[in-house]
Amino acid sequence: MKKVVLVKPYNRSDHIQPSLGLGWIAQNVRDIVDVEILDCIKTNTNTVEKFILQISKIKPDAIGIQCYSFDIFKVKDLLQAVKLYDKNIITIIGGPHPTLTREKCFEFFGESLDFIFIGESENSLKKFLSGSGFSEINGFGYRQNEKIIINEPVLNQNLDELGFPAWDLIKPETYPEAQHGAFFENFPIAPIMITRGCPFECSFCAGNKISGKRVRFRSVESVISEMKMLYNDFGIREFHIIDDNFIINRKYAVALLEEFKKIGFKFSWATPNGVRLDCLDSEILSLMKETGIYLISLGIESGSDRILKFIKKNITVEKIIEKVNLIRKHNIDIAGFFILGLPTETKEEILKTIEFSVSLPLVRANYFTFLPFPGTESYEFVKNEKREDIIDKEHFYFMNAAYTPRGITRKELKNYQRYAFYKFYFRLRILHYNFSRIKNFRHFIFLFKRFVNWIVKPA
Repeated sequence: MKKVVLVKPYNRSDHIQPSLGLGWIAQNVRDIVDVEILDCIKTNTNTVEKFILQISKIKPDAIGIQCYSFDIFKVKDLLQAVKLYDKNIITIIGGPHPTLTREKCFEFFGESLDFIFIGESENSLKKFLSGSGFSEINGFGYRQNEKIIINEPVLNQNLDELGFPAWDLIKPETYPEAQHGAFFENFPIAPIMITRGCPFECSFCAGNKISGKRVRFRSVESVISEMKMLYNDFGIREFHIIDDNFIINRKYAVALLEEFKKIGFKFSWATPNGVRLDCLDSEILSLMKETGIYLISLGIESGSDRILKFIKKNITVEKIIEKVNLIRKHNIDIAGFFILGLPTETKEEILKTIEFSVSLPLVRANYFTFLPFPGTESYEFVKNEKREDIIDKEHFYFMNAAYTPRGITRKELKNYQRYAFYKFYFRLRILHYNFSRIKNFRHFIFLFKRFVNWIVKPA
């Protein structure tokens, strides 16, 4: 095998940002094969025909596609098209969905899918491409005599050994200005991931089933070296730390932030994916502010203590208010994430969450409709209440109403979502603040398209 293409498939997402997962995999196999990364969202490869045109130019021996649960129908189309184009191309999928569904993947994708990788695939894909025996490859799924074999995955214990993502293949400087958080201070932007694993038990999230409950940290030296390389070699001027757990080890967080102060160049940074609210204190926030952070995102989820307890968020409305006010005392902007339509949630609790979000000193808010991801406790709850069949798997996006709790229709939930966005953003202070941070006309067009994608389009 000589050439491999790693694919981030096209979907309705408006987050046009590099895939660090594909970047790490590419870095760890590039010494044995020629590897390319195809980001279909960035390149607007939004049809099967465009995809096959790209494949015909690359001429790979194998195609590996990153697959989330909201990608499965698109990925199925791509796999089938690849086999029609050239049945000899080896087709592989990896990522959260195959990790959580395993054997079911082969049933869903059918004969167009050759192999799956589950869990962290840097080392296992390298073994496969090197010709190792199938039974020797951790986290590997394959067919054998009409039987599906799944080898258990092994987590990488030393993240530094993986090196940096293949930034020269990703080309971060070519990505658009508005990435994960839609707004930014400086450009170009690169995402950074510092940890893997999550010890928390939020019922709507399967993170710890994918990357384990023990949090594994990259060394401070590794993170700083990557930042320096991105600054010097790719002109990066803003960093987005996209994992939420780098501050749960207070000693580590302080050491990292102290090194930010010594790094030798100015940069802005944010945490657009969210951080653990209960891990923030005045010392950490002071160091964050001193080192150039301008935005902290928080997974607040609900304004109902009953719902917060039900989803095992391990926080109360009172504590949320306390921590949000502490962040604002340090003059750091806050964005909040909220989930509408959680199992057992009532209309009154949805409205309570919306009112709560407006009462907080946030500059931005995002309202996701609940998605029952496979492998989560919430998904099992939906199955146990015998409502799995109502999940709209073909419209499985946060801006759709793919699932609704009892007593709420899809139309009603989508209207609650629209109401939340309108109520939050159509306030003079919020409108003025956010319009003042639009950098140029291209940025405005991106934000307008995002508004249409989330609010205007029907569920």
